[in-house]
Amino acid sequence: MGMIVGLALTHLLRHAARIVEHPKQTGIYWVHLVWAFSMFLFLLHFWWWEFRLASLQQWSFNLYMFVVIYALLLYLLCALIFPEQIAGYRDYRDYYYSRRAWFFGTLAVTYVIDYADTWVKGPDYLRSFGTEYAIRNGAYIVLCLVAIWTRRPRFHELFAVAGVIYQLSWIAREFETL
Repeated sequence: MGMIVGLALTHLLRHAARIVEHPKQTGIYWVHLVWAFSMFLFLLHFWWWEFRLASLQQWSFNLYMFVVIYALLLYLLCALIFPEQIAGYRDYRDYYYSRRAWFFGTLAVTYVIDYADTWVKGPDYLRSFGTEYAIRNGAYIVLCLVAIWTRRPRFHELFAVAGVIYQLSWIAREFETL
């Protein structure tokens, strides 16, 4: 899992560096960059949480596969937000709106997997997050479905910025220390 997350972080950083090196080559779109930053936070948060798994005394292959699939979804999100090439698209804005169904569809599935992952850890663990957790995941899933449906820039701008602000708040409140 650590290797998959490491590859995803490398993918994000490599493409971010490419934008810094050649900012006019691809046409930057700030909403796209906010989602790239969100994926960066998601990966760090996931990796931080994964550190807890070292304390598990017993693993099953099914649990291992489940967590690997979760990590692979995160890598896929990074590959979708920063493709190897954007040939055929005018710029990152054009790419973002053209491929939003893939990105937000995968992100919605990731929030379903996240809920299942928390549920697998047991009722006490799930309850420790209170009702906010279920509301959070449900809201993200619904907002991802809206993002698939609408091309309205204002919605995408608000969703990206509010999502990062909430994500930082959630990490600070729930995962500051292990």
